Amino acid sequence: MSSTITSQTRIGDIVLEHPATMRLFERHNIDYCCGGHRSLAEACTHAGRQVSEILPALESLEAPAAQPLDPKVLAAGSMTDLIAHIEATHHVFTREELNRVAPLMEKVARVHGANHPELAQVARLFTALYDDLMPHLEKEERILFPFIRGMEAGAPACDTCFGSVRGPISVMQGEHEAAGDLLREIRELTNAFELPEDACGSYRSLFMGLQNLEEDLHLHIYLESHILFPRAAEMEAAKA
Repeated sequence: MSSTITSQTRIGDIVLEHPATMRLFERHNIDYCCGGHRSLAEACTHAGRQVSEILPALESLEAPAAQPLDPKVLAAGSMTDLIAHIEATHHVFTREELNRVAPLMEKVARVHGANHPELAQVARLFTALYDDLMPHLEKEERILFPFIRGMEAGAPACDTCFGSVRGPISVMQGEHEAAGDLLREIRELTNAFELPEDACGSYRSLFMGLQNLEEDLHLHIYLESHILFPRAAEMEAAKA
């Protein structure tokens, strides 16, 4: 991998240039989505890791050939195409997985709660995540994404309740941060989704679902916060 990565390289830029780093950052609990603006050193400190440990790991990664859905490839296309990918891939997955995990969460907390009292708090956090993400997806699909598509197409600005695209972007970013915080709390309470010895099939499926939600949401937020939203803000500024 490129030796141009230093402790001061922004974490979001590393992922954009080298998508293979996403899995490495996931393993070390390094935030590349909401924290994409941080330098590698800052991100490592935030995750309780040593940059001297992470830099060699980055350098040893082999960069695969670009794939059609790599962030770098998506960033090279139109915002309209990126939105279509986000909606068809991440929004669909998030809705389906939240609805699949919800009854599992209730069942596992009820059956195993006596032996694992932390599950009650995990269930409360998951409910908060569900209640936050479902309307969040709707707001993006009904308000922000149509506005960005229209702006890119050169269509006249439609009547909106916001003066600038930066307004709803700021709201979405705040909701991204809130979802990230809830997932971090769930990760801590479950000891990074470590299964107890008495875990049944439902318990395993629950933890797999929570981890899959976390990993997908990290990429989902990264695509919006580090690629789509900055491009939309820049286009609006250029047209002003």
